[in-house]
Amino acid sequence: MPYFLYSSPVSQVKRDRVTILAYAQLGGWGFFLYGFSPLIPLLRDEQGTSAAVAGLHGTAMAVGGVLGGLLFTPLVRRLGRGRTTWLGLGGLAVAVTLLCLLRPFGATLTAALLGALGGTLVASGVAAVISERHGKVASAAISEAYAVSIAVGLLAPLATGFTARQWGSWRIGLVLILLLIGLVAVVAAVTGARLPDSDDSARGQRASRPRLPRPYWLAWLLLVVVGAIEACVAFWSASVLRTHAGVSAATATTLISAMVFGKLIGRVVGSAIAARVSTVPLVLSAFALSATGFVVFWTSTVGWLAGAGLLVIGLGNAMHFPLVLSLAMSAAPGAADRAAAVANYANSLAFAVAPVALGGLADLFGPHRAFLLLPALLAAAALLAVSTGRMLRSPDVEPVR
Repeated sequence: MPYFLYSSPVSQVKRDRVTILAYAQLGGWGFFLYGFSPLIPLLRDEQGTSAAVAGLHGTAMAVGGVLGGLLFTPLVRRLGRGRTTWLGLGGLAVAVTLLCLLRPFGATLTAALLGALGGTLVASGVAAVISERHGKVASAAISEAYAVSIAVGLLAPLATGFTARQWGSWRIGLVLILLLIGLVAVVAAVTGARLPDSDDSARGQRASRPRLPRPYWLAWLLLVVVGAIEACVAFWSASVLRTHAGVSAATATTLISAMVFGKLIGRVVGSAIAARVSTVPLVLSAFALSATGFVVFWTSTVGWLAGAGLLVIGLGNAMHFPLVLSLAMSAAPGAADRAAAVANYANSLAFAVAPVALGGLADLFGPHRAFLLLPALLAAAALLAVSTGRMLRSPDVEPVR
């Protein structure tokens, strides 16, 4: 096995005020992301639209993600990272306000776009700061940040579900994000915490557009693949549960939560491991864990066992995006802002294309056999991870210019 698989940084993440602020800001995006997606069927019922039309909310989020990536670097040059990230949180607040006050399809579609745009600004700013601030343990810090994101995100369906049962409106629960953003802003103001700018993105400085090196683009392609894995599981695992495991629609929805909890556990545990183990071997282990979960899930004909498979898939998938993102950021030293912004295109592309591709396969072969796309994607991801690691270790890697 190549020697680079054994390198092992042993260090600890320093959770200073800036790092904690970055974690908290990413939590705001997590709340919106995990809170809005389950609401799409409810919006469909309210608006009387078809499933295809309601699905355009997901398309709007993909478009918002691309726009956020395009706007992030110019905004950082003009406003700085701190203000750009707060602007992103402001976009999330506007999106939630639209969802709470307006019900027409056009308004909720706009809210989806604005929410994803704002969330992308937040995620890009946090990734850039953490990557520069934590160096060799950036993978652990990024994993911690996304663990916080999913932990806060789990509050969203709980809050909207509770208020829907108690007061007949899921919108009351969604307002919690406004309170969370306000609380983070107050604490940041009192403690003086702010996201720092890098030398090449300081406010008012005319920065050139650095050319990202080949290892970065290989890692970017890997981001597309792991995003496709995530999208396929999120959008189509319920169909497999219903057609192969024979569970009801309600039970399938409940079993999906096993994957989400698996992701939370995986990110909490994985962030601790990431401080002691190199990124490439750890992400390969995560792929293997996801593949193991897939075998259990795909072969199960009873609900509880398929749910256990989803839990294991979640444990593995939890570390895919944070680890691969840290690989991409490490491949572009001196260009953290642009690298973070461009990385978001990968996720948007994956979520825009992968569910549709798997849906086409499901129409041809059925959801169960179509789901065999997942191990193929995991195998491709493993090959890309090894290739990226080798290229990063190569002395011939071109510098960022």
